[in-house]
Amino acid sequence: MIAHIGTVAIYVDDQQKALQFWTEKAGFEVYRNDPMGPDASWIEVGPKGTRSHLVIYPKTMMPNANELKASIVFVTENMVETYEMMNSNGVTFKQEPNEMPWGTFAIFADNEGNEFVLKG
Repeated sequence: MIAHIGTVAIYVDDQQKALQFWTEKAGFEVYRNDPMGPDASWIEVGPKGTRSHLVIYPKTMMPNANELKASIVFVTENMVETYEMMNSNGVTFKQEPNEMPWGTFAIFADNEGNEFVLKG
């Protein structure tokens, strides 16, 4: 049986700007930031205490990166609090929280236009 999701990669043009977005605006912690050659690093970020991490991967090292899309759902215990914190930090929401029978969902984008789902 699978225990948990280890990592999910997103492909970015600028790792440092993406790192800044995920740490300063989304409130994530850095779990790894290891050099991977002269122009790239292996960067893993995630919510405090989590075992599942987001890998901020450089598009330059993935020839078909523009064809790939991450489909990631982030879970929160308090949708209102999380939405307000991220919104006040300048995160762009493509869809405000929308209550459905199976949960409350919002869609936000990072600084590179990648879209993610927030579920409460």
